[in-house]
Amino acid sequence: MKIEKDTVVTLKYKVSDAQGKLLEAAEEPMAYLHGGYENTLPKIEEALSGKEKGYQTNLVLSAADAFGERDESLLQTMPKKDFPPGVKVGGQLRGRTPDGREAIFNVLKIKGDTVMLDGNHPWAGQVLQFQLNVIDVRAAIAEEIEHRHVHGAHGHHH
Repeated sequence: MKIEKDTVVTLKYKVSDAQGKLLEAAEEPMAYLHGGYENTLPKIEEALSGKEKGYQTNLVLSAADAFGERDESLLQTMPKKDFPPGVKVGGQLRGRTPDGREAIFNVLKIKGDTVMLDGNHPWAGQVLQFQLNVIDVRAAIAEEIEHRHVHGAHGHHH
């Protein structure tokens, strides 16, 4: 079966930085609903469209095509008293950007009574290399299409 809109693609992947340093390797296969549902990066969907089980590729994506350029306006410093107890460097918190959008913030530093947060994706601003191996392709079920994501093994569970 070819990868096209409304197919479920299961793949193994590795992500490295521009120098080849491994950033992440999938221990378990990952499945996503193909066809513009924003379940993976658009350039990955583009590279996999029309391919079949067994296809392997290496992609190099610019920051703009991966997780975006860094946005320094997403760096914030807030009083430590505004955080739950136990806040730690490396932790993640849900919050709002200066323009009111919801975002995930990474705790960069805690210095005295202040906490420094970064709302950028940790890989923002980086050229990334993706090693992709398609291990299965199947037709999506109606419920997956309606919910806009994969259910079951390697996907989302309700």
